[in-house]
Amino acid sequence: MKAFCRDCFWQGDAAVRRCPTCASPRIIAHDELGQLAIAHMDCDAFYASVEKRDRPELRDVPVIVGGGKRGVVTTCCYIARINGVRSAMPMFKALKACPEAVVIKPDFGKYRHESKRILGLAAQLTPLIQNLSLDEAWMDLSGTERLHGAPPAITLARLQARIEAETGLTVSIGLAANKFLAKVASDLDKPRGFSVIGHEAQAFLAPRPVRILPGVGPAMVASLEKAGYRTVGDLARVDVKVLADRWGAHGLRLHDLAHGRDARPVNPNEARKGISAETTFNEDLSDIAALEDKLAPLCERVARQARDGAIAGRVVTLKLRTTDFKIVTRRRTLPVATQTAHTLFKVGRELLAKEATGRPWRLIGIGIADLIDARTASSDFFAEGEKKALASERSVDAIRARFGADAVTSGRILRAKGAYNDE
Repeated sequence: MKAFCRDCFWQGDAAVRRCPTCASPRIIAHDELGQLAIAHMDCDAFYASVEKRDRPELRDVPVIVGGGKRGVVTTCCYIARINGVRSAMPMFKALKACPEAVVIKPDFGKYRHESKRILGLAAQLTPLIQNLSLDEAWMDLSGTERLHGAPPAITLARLQARIEAETGLTVSIGLAANKFLAKVASDLDKPRGFSVIGHEAQAFLAPRPVRILPGVGPAMVASLEKAGYRTVGDLARVDVKVLADRWGAHGLRLHDLAHGRDARPVNPNEARKGISAETTFNEDLSDIAALEDKLAPLCERVARQARDGAIAGRVVTLKLRTTDFKIVTRRRTLPVATQTAHTLFKVGRELLAKEATGRPWRLIGIGIADLIDARTASSDFFAEGEKKALASERSVDAIRARFGADAVTSGRILRAKGAYNDE
């Protein structure tokens, strides 16, 4: 197979402009279509798409998901992107670029639910799924052709269509020989895209800026450009020893990536780096009690995600942002791992007390890192206080699951909603 139709799934051995069966122009053609099996699936503008699906009147309206006027853009729809809005952009800048946009506060419970639906459909095709976040994952469909009666490319196209039909949401697919190239491919033709990168990978990558490579952040970009490497092709042309001498193991990795090589397997058990939640205030806050009231519900959100994912964290991280947008982070390693709001809030407020000395802040966040699988920990792993808190919070989880998210809340959070409302 060297070509197929994304609408009727016709397969052929030659590229055509239109499907000979249904006349659709949505033809995917590549010499290696029948051989490639590593995919990256990326939901299209996920949070905004969920909101648009649930509110059809917003279909043709620019939508921004994020905080209030002093918050930041979590994500936005493609209409807003055309108008210059980008993720992580301060909200005031986003609304200046697109004043007609509708701003919606994130509903992460709803997004997690939809993520589980989509990943559940994918899991019916292969157990080799590695989640990157709620809205993207790698998949390895090697050896599934006999099981599904079709090459991985066709199986993925059918999955794409099924997700849209059953959830009302769309995904883009990148298909390649490895994880790095698959992720690059999935971003080439959004939304509802299906892109393939095969033997032409090195030529395709050569003119791209070095920032396209995984693990190359702003600081590394500056370092590479200072050394004369602005494009991936620049890195591919240099001797591997030069890169290794300057950047060690990372230099070796850059050399492989520049040539389109990536030996990482799709690993469903690869640990997440952390879980976090944050909020930006409508007005700067300096009072420690007000800051703690903002911290408390964030601790509940992170702890609930940890329990839902059956993971716990050994490190608690507090994040603060100053009025001039500088980030302050503080970390504490725990004697035992936690997945409770009780411990998160206790440690978080202790870290906060050292910083809340009268200075105004515009954002607060809390998170856990150095994660473990809580299911594999022995019953004695958690401290006695943590076990009591965990039992209590699991009971609250059960009540909320039955009667709704607002069925139970803490007194601290009730006071926070009354006195410091972000709505």
